[in-house]
Amino acid sequence: MALHRLTSITMGVPNTAETAAYYTDFGLTPDGDGWFTTQDAGRQLHIVHAPTRRLVEVRIGADSPDDLAAAASRLNRLGIESTINAGTLTAYDKATAVRAVLEVAPRLVQHPVAATVYNGPGRAERTGSRAPGVLRTCPVRPRKLGHAVIGTTDFDTTTAFFRDGLGFKASDYIKDHGAFLRCSTDHHNILVLAAPVAFLHHSSWQVDDIDEVGRGAAAMLENHPERHIWGLGRHHAGSNFFWYLKDPAGNFSEYYSDMDCIVDDQLWTPEVLEGARGLFNWGPPPPPSFLAPEDLAALMTGAHGEASS
Repeated sequence: MALHRLTSITMGVPNTAETAAYYTDFGLTPDGDGWFTTQDAGRQLHIVHAPTRRLVEVRIGADSPDDLAAAASRLNRLGIESTINAGTLTAYDKATAVRAVLEVAPRLVQHPVAATVYNGPGRAERTGSRAPGVLRTCPVRPRKLGHAVIGTTDFDTTTAFFRDGLGFKASDYIKDHGAFLRCSTDHHNILVLAAPVAFLHHSSWQVDDIDEVGRGAAAMLENHPERHIWGLGRHHAGSNFFWYLKDPAGNFSEYYSDMDCIVDDQLWTPEVLEGARGLFNWGPPPPPSFLAPEDLAALMTGAHGEASS
């Protein structure tokens, strides 16, 4: 596909210093001016000040200027204005005010990490030593940004903006509620959720395996049990292992591993998921605060106040 990765996100929060400290603990590397890097993909998180927490911008890698022109044409057919300038296309989703920037950028090449060796019935592949996951002592550092999840008051408009305008592909849907959309071979890079207010639900960060999911969460919770939201579990949509934590602004952050990859669009058929399958395959049930974050009423009040002023 012409699009090839989620390059970065910009997160607006009222408490930038406190939130920045959290993402440093999470394993991202500060890189100046509110930016944070991952191991494999460079600058991928930008934290800026905003009156309330929100997703300000998503940046998406494209192969060529022709891909930008094609996106501009599709957006125009939807009645959405866009601007092309110096290798970028900029457009705004009307429902969420999220700024989307397509940028001509090189494709991300991740050097293969050796598969973790596990024992199983009749399969003793690891003998004479403890499991690698229990011997690791280095801090967990995410490899790359995987996806961002956006709550929107107009599900159809936001879904059309990313899918029909920018050129994302649909991987799966949650009936009447969610759209898993991809701009890479990952199962999803944007998840659009129907919500009573526009907000950033969570960002998701790739680590090497299930042990790194668990080790990362354990380290984050060691002195801050209040950070825990949901995990350990495995999703059905995307199939990935997950553990969710909460940053000081109220956004959730997810460690994940083993995400579905779609390298041939013709071999993947999107499903419409209902009930628990739209949320998880196994694990503890999601808490109410995951489905409806506790600050949604305050965010709705703030959005109403901004609209009225």
